[in-house]
Amino acid sequence: MSATQQTEDVKDNATKVGVVLTDAAAGKVKALIEQEGEEGLRLRVEVSPGGCSGLRYGLYFDTDVRDGDTVQDYEGFGVVVDKMSIPYLIGASIDFADRIDAQGFTIDNPNAQGSCACGDSFH
Repeated sequence: MSATQQTEDVKDNATKVGVVLTDAAAGKVKALIEQEGEEGLRLRVEVSPGGCSGLRYGLYFDTDVRDGDTVQDYEGFGVVVDKMSIPYLIGASIDFADRIDAQGFTIDNPNAQGSCACGDSFH
C-alpha cells in the first residue's frame, strides 16, 4: 500500500468515527482489553459537558453499542463514538505514551480551540 493510500485511509477512518488511534494507542488498548478478558469489549470515546473549559473527553471500555453509535474496527477490537460526540472528534487522534516525561493516553484534536490550565477539558 502506498503512502498516499495510507494517508487517505486514515482520513477515511477519521471521517467515519471522528477519531483515529495511533499504533501505540491501538496496541495499548488491545493489551488492556485482553487483560480484562471480557468478550465484546470496545473502546468508547466520548465528549461530554464538564471541566473548566466546558467539554471533557471520556475514554472507557464498553460492551454496548447504542442507536446512533459509530464503530470503527481495529485489529482485535472496536472503537465506538456516539452521534453527539462525532462532530467534536472529526480529525482527532489518540496516542499512548509510556515515557518518563509523558504517560497515558493523549488526544490531539484540531477542533479544540483551547483548553484549561490543567488540561482536563477543552472548548
